Amino acid sequence: LIEYEHISKIVGKKNAIFANISKKNIKKLSKYGTVFEKSVSKLKLKNVCVLSQYSKNQLLTDDKNKFLYFVFGGILGDAPAKKRTNSIINRLKKHKIRFETRNLGDKQMPTDTAVYIAKNILEGKKLTDFKFVDVLEIEVNENESVVLPFRYVVDNNKLIIDEKLVEYLRKKKVF
Repeated sequence: LIEYEHISKIVGKKNAIFANISKKNIKKLSKYGTVFEKSVSKLKLKNVCVLSQYSKNQLLTDDKNKFLYFVFGGILGDAPAKKRTNSIINRLKKHKIRFETRNLGDKQMPTDTAVYIAKNILEGKKLTDFKFVDVLEIEVNENESVVLPFRYVVDNNKLIIDEKLVEYLRKKKVF
């Protein structure tokens, strides 16, 4: 929920669509964007780009004129990645939805980070303009920390991470 709220802040509520959401979470997420219980493969979207670290083609500014929808998927949490975005790609193929894929580099990153980078690339930046941290360590207290083995972006010397997530991790009792 924290990540979805952050995505909404990055692109604006009117530009965020959340698909494949359970009924119990639709109301919670509706304040951050348009929410669908059905999967993205059943939304009949046109001009779709799926972001995948395994794509051969990198997202470029010119892609803003080619695509209407950018699909960010998979589930962050496993290192190494389990390639869950491939299940989205396979469902799109099964439903005969035409799409292309693009990457934001070859490292796994949180969805809100991917959205942030994609938005900035579509607005004129290049992937090479960004600095990254590939492993993030968040201090929980003076004796403990949480290590997140995923790529985060540093923009204008500021780590782009939602402070609510940092606070959530600091308050969490068990990992």
